[in-house]
Amino acid sequence: MSWLEALILGIVQGLTEFLPVSSSGHLEIGQAILGTAGEENLSFAIVVHVATVLSTLVILWREVERLFKGTFTTQWNQEKDYVMKIGVSMIPVFVVGMFFKDEVEAFFGNGLLLVGVCLIVTAGMLALSEWLQRRHQQEGHEVTYRDALVIGIAQACAVLPGLSRSGTTIATGLLCGVKKESVAQFSFLMVLIPILGEAFLDLLDLMQGEVVSSLGWLPLTVGFLAAFVTGCFACRFMIEIVRRQRLTYFAIYCLIVGITAIVYELC
Repeated sequence: MSWLEALILGIVQGLTEFLPVSSSGHLEIGQAILGTAGEENLSFAIVVHVATVLSTLVILWREVERLFKGTFTTQWNQEKDYVMKIGVSMIPVFVVGMFFKDEVEAFFGNGLLLVGVCLIVTAGMLALSEWLQRRHQQEGHEVTYRDALVIGIAQACAVLPGLSRSGTTIATGLLCGVKKESVAQFSFLMVLIPILGEAFLDLLDLMQGEVVSSLGWLPLTVGFLAAFVTGCFACRFMIEIVRRQRLTYFAIYCLIVGITAIVYELC
């Protein structure tokens, strides 16, 4: 992988991590088009995922700081309650990571057919959630513990390439009747600890192996910076998109890209 290819893929990752179009699916598509598919993909994916998580911390720093300070107090408060809900949402993805990690990783790098199908599923969920929101015109409620668990299950399912994590969790939250602003923020915050924890462990393994040396530090650095900068933009942009209910456009986009990916793979 050259530094230019890493730059392109880093930009793709940063833009699509928060937009409901599946960053993993677009990385698979980008690698297939650029011809960079290979064993080194896992190390690159880990690095750019860490970059986008750090961009979340930058954009939502005030909220993260408030939760952090509120958690380390002697009294029960809204911050502790919110952190507990995030903890509940992490249970499903923890189970998948602990017991099905190898099975999940086997889905990556096996062509674009699954990516295309999952993108079409993402399109359906986005369209359905916005249609129901517009039909009922309900104000919505804050995230409950039940909502947190259901959204967490959706996040665990979204480990498949092409099934957008942000799109799946936000659409699920909207279907549960959660406020648009609340579900967008919760969706971004709930992924911080699982991804950082997994990425830290994987990075330790990769730094001790031969994958990083085969890829080179320049592509990793360029990809990291590209994903971080574009991730900051996309995170702020996505919160405003959810607030204004403009998910239909992304549903159409996912449908088109999904069909294109299937045709590309079959032909």
